[in-house]
Amino acid sequence: MRTTKGAARRQSKKRLFKRAKGFVSGRGTLTRTVKETLLRAGVYAYRDRRVRKRDFRKLWIVRINAAVRMRGLRYSEFIHGLNVAQIQLDRKTLSEMAIHDPAAFDTVCEKVKAALAA
Repeated sequence: MRTTKGAARRQSKKRLFKRAKGFVSGRGTLTRTVKETLLRAGVYAYRDRRVRKRDFRKLWIVRINAAVRMRGLRYSEFIHGLNVAQIQLDRKTLSEMAIHDPAAFDTVCEKVKAALAA
């Protein structure tokens, strides 16, 4: 007797379509297209998990640069001054500090200027 993949095939398709929920037209209804779309989506997701980190670092640098220029320094001078002054704050923290706690950021800038002058 010939065996069919009835239950296994249905479960497999069900898993695919569950992952493709919200996809429009054939991308959400046709098995082959769903497979292709999910494969591509997975590649984009993998790539963009790495790109997100780059994008946030860029954002933090832009914010720090803007805040530092308002205080009479350039970004590169500021980062060099942090190293000279042995202040170990990451860019995310500095960015948040510049936005939410300008007084503390002013203090850091003064220490950096003092370290650069010495």
